[in-house]
Amino acid sequence: MTFVDPSTSPAVPSPGLLVQSATAEQLRRRPRVVETPGFVAGFQADDPNPYLNHATPLPGAEPSTADVAALVEAFRTRELTPRLEFVPAAAPAVAPALLAAGFTVEAEHDFLVCTPETYTPTENRLVTQSPVGEEEFAALDAALSASFGGPGTASPEGVARLRRTCEGGGAVRYVRAADGSCAGGASCTAPALGTAELSGVGTRPTHRRRGVAAAVVSALTADMFARGAASVWLEFSGDDSRRVYERLGYRPLGTRLYLRLAPEDGPAGDRG
Repeated sequence: MTFVDPSTSPAVPSPGLLVQSATAEQLRRRPRVVETPGFVAGFQADDPNPYLNHATPLPGAEPSTADVAALVEAFRTRELTPRLEFVPAAAPAVAPALLAAGFTVEAEHDFLVCTPETYTPTENRLVTQSPVGEEEFAALDAALSASFGGPGTASPEGVARLRRTCEGGGAVRYVRAADGSCAGGASCTAPALGTAELSGVGTRPTHRRRGVAAAVVSALTADMFARGAASVWLEFSGDDSRRVYERLGYRPLGTRLYLRLAPEDGPAGDRG
């Protein structure tokens, strides 16, 4: 088993290596963490959602069949779907090993990176706020639920995750609509290895195309730079959102791969 630790390398890591290393570090900050040879898995204590429970390889990992089996077992024992998110260029041997073990490709997305040199603040005048108190956190969680096709109601788990982001050194911003409700918002992790991940950008369907996403992404990006981050990265869900981010100074610098294993497939699927 080999891996690359960019913090001990005299050279400046590539964007892909940095994002992958930071992803592993962010997972180590999850409520529940399991490390198996070549991998880090982070789990939520209160939600089995596969998008909130996943693993990532260490940069340069070259997993054996036994290493993959150990990773799968870490998920199976918790009755969770084995799932990974990673930059394949930072660990080229990982995808072939996982695909050979029965994993399938769920998605592949470009990631965009913004630095203080490329950052261009939005020109719109929407005011963003940081939630304070249970009511504002719940209003934001409800708005994000609606934006992603959910029921549009807050959940205790969603509110708790937003709170943990703030309490863990990250940031959350939202835009209040004219009627006092929450129009949309986003969150950003605390920087890890000098870079922060901005995610969960969502706007209620009734408030789209009014600059909400640009406002919250611009504010969160500036906030991270003010805290000393050297870069902020994110993924996009379509050409419209990509254009919004590129206008703010985000640039495509790599690809992330999402793999998952079906419930009864793979080296740990048949446990007798």
